[in-house]
Parts: sequence; structure tokens; C-alpha cells
Amino acid sequence: MQKWQTKEQLINLLCSLVNIPSVTGSPAEKDLPGYVVDQLRSLPYYQANPDHVRANPTEDGRHFVTALVKKPGVRDTVILVSHFDVVDVEDYGGWMQHAFDPKTLTPLFQQNAADMPADVQQDLRTGNWLFGRGTMDMKCGLTLHMSMIERACAGEFDGNLLLLTVPDEEVNSVGMRAAVPELLKIAEQFDLRYTTVLNSEPMFTRFPGDQNTYVYTGSIGKVLPGFLCYGKETHVGEPFAGLNGNYMASQITCELELNTSFCEVVEGEASPPPTNLIQKDLKKEYSVQIPHRAVTLFNLFLLEKKMEDVVEPLLNAARNVAERIRQNYVRHASQFAHFAPFSPRDLSISVMTYEELYTYALKTHGKEKLRQLEADVIANRQDKDDRDTTIELVDQLAILCKELSPMIILFFAPPFYPAVSSRKHPLIQKTVAEMEAYARQQHQVTLVKQNYFGGISDLSYVGLQYPAASMQPLVANMPLWNNGYSIPLQELEAFDVPVLNLGPVGRDAHQWTERLDVDYAFDTLKDMLPRCIQSLLKNGQAAAKQ
Repeated sequence: MQKWQTKEQLINLLCSLVNIPSVTGSPAEKDLPGYVVDQLRSLPYYQANPDHVRANPTEDGRHFVTALVKKPGVRDTVILVSHFDVVDVEDYGGWMQHAFDPKTLTPLFQQNAADMPADVQQDLRTGNWLFGRGTMDMKCGLTLHMSMIERACAGEFDGNLLLLTVPDEEVNSVGMRAAVPELLKIAEQFDLRYTTVLNSEPMFTRFPGDQNTYVYTGSIGKVLPGFLCYGKETHVGEPFAGLNGNYMASQITCELELNTSFCEVVEGEASPPPTNLIQKDLKKEYSVQIPHRAVTLFNLFLLEKKMEDVVEPLLNAARNVAERIRQNYVRHASQFAHFAPFSPRDLSISVMTYEELYTYALKTHGKEKLRQLEADVIANRQDKDDRDTTIELVDQLAILCKELSPMIILFFAPPFYPAVSSRKHPLIQKTVAEMEAYARQQHQVTLVKQNYFGGISDLSYVGLQYPAASMQPLVANMPLWNNGYSIPLQELEAFDVPVLNLGPVGRDAHQWTERLDVDYAFDTLKDMLPRCIQSLLKNGQAAAKQ
């Protein structure tokens, strides 16, 4: 008897997954893998092959699930990847108690349609949208992948399927980073040849009102550059005797925020400009001493740039800011000198990388001192996340070398997502062309190919566009690298499997109006997804014979 093939069955499975409030870092995120494994083990195939499905531990006590369906003597394998964590639900306000219950929330929204945004009202009128946290991003993808696994168990595909569903995609991708080495082991254990990693992240709109239906041949990359601004302490009554770190950080934010010179354009697709994610001073308590240390961090998207091509423009931006601050300081000080008998001092701000600061500290204070500094910060991190711990490491090193101030220090904080694109891979090109034709002929759907999925995804961790050695500018300037955060660069280099993303239509990811187009997901995509898998297997086998 089939479990997950009818529309009603799929809706019920999706709702049962959404009912588990697997917010990243929550206890429920640890519970969900057990539910998925239990559901899969109810299939006769896994009762006969219990070692083919397992919950695999990550370094922090969470688990990712792998479930293999293998045909005897067949090597070609498509990996179906998804994530099961979701963002929190505070944005739901009064609806929060129902955020994980689509069958309750959706009728409530329909009853209160007049209070909803206009575009939501329009979708509510169709009766075709299911609301709730995770319906779109991305438990629908996991639902469909479990359906594909059931079909594979029935022998439907001319090859193997390996389901992979992971935690922590929304924060640090602990799950996917742990999964890649395990995937290499599974390939060796079962003699598999991975042809494609197929994701089913939902389509993300590129602009307000975007109604296009996308298929993605890659995923955008991202890095988190930060600037620690170390000025000079002084009493607020003598501001010209010091330099305010908040002022320095604010000027860097003004320089980088929405700065389109940092955008990349590849075949007409542009990466969004940088935007600020964290800006704060580093004073521990209120006082009339100016905040002379502050930090500002940015989201910076990547397409084809190497890390060495990222660092220098960021340093140049900081140098521009340093000179502008100097000029403003001199101008204001000269003006104030008309009111008070003082001579403005010279001001020079050093701009350097974390690597340069560390090298100076190593020569000045020795390796043992720096090891102890790092150990103390890591030991006392308590509930600090990776960003705050990174900032603390840079701050303590800067304090140790305060004789270099005023200074601006460029560093990188986790997470890092390498950009990935398979747009030039023959297998992906051929399969996408077939899917475009099939969608148009069978469903009157126009699939628009995008080189990069813009929502950030775990596809970033299935290969590297450039040799692992090219990541050295990142590694050397990320204080937390191998201090609690790392990426298996050598394994990614060895893995190197082409990628594709074909997913459902949704709206308003990470918003209280998150919703899923049920008809597209469980009628149209349910038909297209197995066709896509079969094409990947068929085209992959043909390519292997050439």
C-alpha cells in the first residue's frame, strides 16, 4: 500500500513534518530525524535493508538522515538533499501558537482575510495555498523526496536514490558540512557514483511581484566580512582627545551598505549588494568614556570571485573610510579650535587584515600568549554564537596590540557558503533543456533557468569552483577557523558533484505569511520531479559511457 503518492497523502505528510517545530537549535530539531527514520523504516525495502537508512550524528549532537535505495549492480546515484530546520516564529505575533499547524492556521487566515496584506488576500481567495512555518522552506521538498524514495523502493528509476536531509541550514550548515565526508564513505561502502545533487528548495522571487517559475543550476555564495574599529578612549568632555569607535563603524557601514560596486554580474544575473547584519560598540557597561571599540559585519554575496578578489576591495573601502574620518576630524577640530585654545593633533588610522594583526601579535607577544588568549575566549564563550565569539577573538587581540590604534581590522566570521554553479555541465544542460520542454508541453509551465539560487542553500557544500588552496585568504582571516568552525575543503574538492534545484512555488519565506502553492507542489512538481530524476540518471549513464 502506497504511503506518500496521492495529493492527500502528501499534504498529510507535510503537515506532520511541519507539526514538529524544528526551529534551528531547538530540541525539536533533534527530534525530527527520528521521525523521518521511523517513517522510512515502515517501507518494506528498509525492513529488508535496515542498514540503508540511518541517522548520522553531527559534532554538536544533532543528526542528519541518509536513506539509500540501491539497485543491484548499479552505481549511478542521484542525491536528494533537503533541510528540516526552520526559522523561529516570533514574527507570527498573535498567530504564533498555530504557526506549526497548517490545517488550523490556513482556515484562520481565510476567516481573517480582510486583515491580511493584499497579495495574501489574493492567494487566500484561490483556496490553493497552505500557510505555516516550514510549508515552503523547506519541508515540502523533504515531503516530495520521501515520496520519490518510496517510488524508488518500488523500482521506478533506472538508478539509485540517496535521500539526505540535514539540520542547521538556516544558521551555520552544521548538518551539510558534516554530511559531505559521510557521503564519500557511503559511496565507497556501496560502490556508488554520484551523478547529481538535486535540491528542492522553493523558488524565491527575484523582485516584488515576480511570478516566474524557476529551475536553478547553482547556488549563490556568501561571506561575512567584519570590521573591528579601534579608536582611542577619552572622556566625552574631551572628544578631540580620542576617536569614537561607533563613528568609525558607522562610516564603514555607510561606505558598504548597498554599494553596487561589490555586486557581481554573471550572464545577466546580478548578486545583491552588501547589507549590514551586525553593528555595535563593544563597551560592557554605560559610562562617560566614549565607546572606542566597535564592530560592523556585512552579508556579501559571491558568484565567481575568488577570495583574494574579495579581500582587496574590502580593504580599499576601509582605507577610503579611514581617510574620510581623518579629513572630518581635522576639519571639525580646526573649527573647534576657534572656541578653545588647543592645537588639533595629527590623526592616522591603520587598516589591516586580521592575519596582519595576528602576525604582529605573534612577533610581539609570542605563540604561547596568543594560544592562551584564544583558549580563554573559547572556554568562556558560554552562549555566544559564532559571530560574537569571532568578534571577541578579534577584540581581545586588538586590545593586546592597542599601540597600533587607531586601526580598522578586516576579518571574516562564519558562516561561509562557497558559490556553486553547474550551468556549463553537459549533464545539467541537457536535463534542464528536457525539463523545460516537458514543463511547457505537459503542464504549460515556463521554467526560467537561473544560474544561482539566490536564497542561500546547502548546495554550496557539494564542491568547490576553485582549488581549496584559493580559500587561504578566508582561512587566515577567520579567527574561528579550526577553533569551532571549519569547512571540509579537501572533502568538497574530492566530492565535486554537479547540482540542480527544482522545487515548489511558495511565497514569503521567513515571514509570518509563508505559504505553499499546493497544486503546483503536489500535482505539477510531483509529476516533474520523477521525470527530472530519470533524466539525470539516463543522461548521466550516457555521459559515463562516452
